Amino acid sequence: MYLTVSTTHRPATDLGYLLHKHPDRAQRFEVAGGVAHVFYPQATDERCTAALFCDIDPINLVRGKHNTAFTLGQYVNDRPYAAGSLLAVAMGTVFRSAMKGISAKQDLADAAIPLEIGVPALPGGAALVRDLFTPLGWQVEAQTPPLDAAFPEWGDSPYADVRLTGTLRLSDALKHLYVLLPVLDDAKHYWVGDAEVDKLLHAGEGWLDTHPLREVISRRYLKHRREYVDAALARLSDDASAEPATARVPSESLAAQRRRRVIELLTELGAARVVDLGCGPGALLRELVTHAQFIDILGVDVASAALDAAARSFERAGDRVRDRVTLRQSALTYADPSLAGYDAAVLMEVIEHVDENRLPALHYAVFGVARPRAVVVTTPNAEYSVRFDALPAGQFRHADHRFEWNRAEFSRWAAEVADRYGYTVRFEPIGPQDPDLGPPTQAAVFEVTA
Repeated sequence: MYLTVSTTHRPATDLGYLLHKHPDRAQRFEVAGGVAHVFYPQATDERCTAALFCDIDPINLVRGKHNTAFTLGQYVNDRPYAAGSLLAVAMGTVFRSAMKGISAKQDLADAAIPLEIGVPALPGGAALVRDLFTPLGWQVEAQTPPLDAAFPEWGDSPYADVRLTGTLRLSDALKHLYVLLPVLDDAKHYWVGDAEVDKLLHAGEGWLDTHPLREVISRRYLKHRREYVDAALARLSDDASAEPATARVPSESLAAQRRRRVIELLTELGAARVVDLGCGPGALLRELVTHAQFIDILGVDVASAALDAAARSFERAGDRVRDRVTLRQSALTYADPSLAGYDAAVLMEVIEHVDENRLPALHYAVFGVARPRAVVVTTPNAEYSVRFDALPAGQFRHADHRFEWNRAEFSRWAAEVADRYGYTVRFEPIGPQDPDLGPPTQAAVFEVTA
């Protein structure tokens, strides 16, 4: 397995500072099942190329591991064919600091520089390679050579010779490869567990939530394990409205700003008993429990996988935390009298996932039957979406959105609901406000009339 990283940034040998590997030395690293070598076939001020070569021993890869499937299980297995997975793990070991964006020349690490990535043998097909890397700002050249030039009837190789060129931060480029190499394999050489979801979302932060193939990426990266895929997609949905792509290092993501502002509003409302309707994997719940004033917190969602993910996130919490949080599966378009009596309900980035013709059922269930003293609703502001560079014109921020309203549409909807069910309503901006387009997230705060 072989990978090259090149730059023409001047002086190009500064690539050594970014990779934490000196251009004048060849280095050797022990990795799972073999050895990784880093060397520089080219190192001038004009152009510098670093190469990562992995020499994997498939027997050593499983030596000492338990394999009870069958007697020869340690020796007859598919691990040698999960080359992208092995290469990604080697990258994570050898280029750990570079992936984190840490360098003695931090200004350079934070800057987008001209890069060229070469991988001479990638599975998955040239078309999939283009579909995966092009949305991330790469120009893709992918050639599929014949299996044997002497026998053209055998057809093309299943592997593509790939060259990626673009101007990106090196840390971003390495994270793209770290995720997408095993995705192209559609296989991994190790057991996939809960930690893989966190690894995927950490490496995919800032780009995976807006990638048009994010569901394909999640499925392949997580080896089609449905419980993990559903958990990853639920968490991506929670953070789908991230900062615009032009803000390379945001101090606080829009999702975080949204949660923070919702908690501020709940505090201002004096709420002690709160129900998070459409809680997903529990991002807001995890922040609510850090505030002592919220003594009774209920998370409700229709997706069992999302609730399972939320439950797992509280497994290591103390009893005093777990005693304050309850999870329940329920559909928000069906009346549930057991949800009555709460001080406040939150519908954070939820209503846009409901078909518009089903919204009256949600209104009745929430404002009519549950009827909390206050309701906080947040939803994307469609006008602001043009500020998201990675979002094609006219496309919703998330594939599951049924609609996205502008400020006038949201205001009209909120006023009609408030009037029908006896609430007052006021509006709050969330996120950086554009003087012409408004905020990226719009919020309505409903309070029961006296």
